[in-house]
Amino acid sequence: MRILLIVILGGLLPAGASLAQDIDAGRKVAGICRTCHGLNGFARIPIAPHIGGEPAAYIETQLRAFRDGSREHEMMTVVARSLTDQQIADAAAWYNHFDVTATLPAGKNPNDAPELCSACHGSNGISEMPDVPNLAGETNIYLETQLKAFRNGKRNHEIMSPIATELDDKGMQTAADWYSAITINITDPTKPN
Repeated sequence: MRILLIVILGGLLPAGASLAQDIDAGRKVAGICRTCHGLNGFARIPIAPHIGGEPAAYIETQLRAFRDGSREHEMMTVVARSLTDQQIADAAAWYNHFDVTATLPAGKNPNDAPELCSACHGSNGISEMPDVPNLAGETNIYLETQLKAFRNGKRNHEIMSPIATELDDKGMQTAADWYSAITINITDPTKPN
């Protein structure tokens, strides 16, 4: 009955309204994500981002963008189109519940982080903003691909698009090198070590 009620009322939620998030249900939804992103959000392939510990609002925004076509990816668009708003909220809750820590490489000074990036993404690549992704530990190929997508208009964002337009290939590589060198650890706070 609950599912039927959600389906019936799903279109009646006011814009910006939040759905209750169910971590256990999110774990089940994450079963379709695990091949690329891992069940704990540690990506298994270099072109997929780590999503364990990501802000839930960011995950929800990206999944909705893939679903409605405002962001496109050959795999993610197909997956997201099969998800309801509730499943998106639950998956975001699941991946967000993980703790993520970042460690800079020995000898690296946080003050040397790319200035254009660190204000939002943090010098250690862990965002403290609800709608900004973590960059710590992402692969160079993933980071450079996303920056180029912002620069050439394949992805659009009011902040990232102008920043990427200012970066040449070397600047993109420098940012990608900084964040990809950071080691991350994703842990489940509900499970004993």
